[in-house]
Amino acid sequence: MAITQHYKETVIARIKRDREFAKALFVEAINALLEGETAEGLPMLRYLIHAQITFKELARQTGLGEKSLHRMLNRNGNPTAKNLGTIIRSIAEDLDIKVRVERAACR
Repeated sequence: MAITQHYKETVIARIKRDREFAKALFVEAINALLEGETAEGLPMLRYLIHAQITFKELARQTGLGEKSLHRMLNRNGNPTAKNLGTIIRSIAEDLDIKVRVERAACR
């Protein structure tokens, strides 16, 4: 099912005005990626980039091409682990988030 433009605009507007929402969306994106749900996680990262950094600035920060970033982060994108780590690090820095993995008990 395609996401409507209205939904995208709503999410991006909320990210721009609500820093805590942006941080929560970042966490959800990372969790989705770690669970193998890239079709859900990558678009969340795109929203954060559109609202916070811009693809042009992310390209400058990461040294990756702007068009390559667009391809990597589309719903069917397939970024390498190295590139994804670089992208995540840049977004986290922009949001003032320190990324840390903790072990949790399995259910």
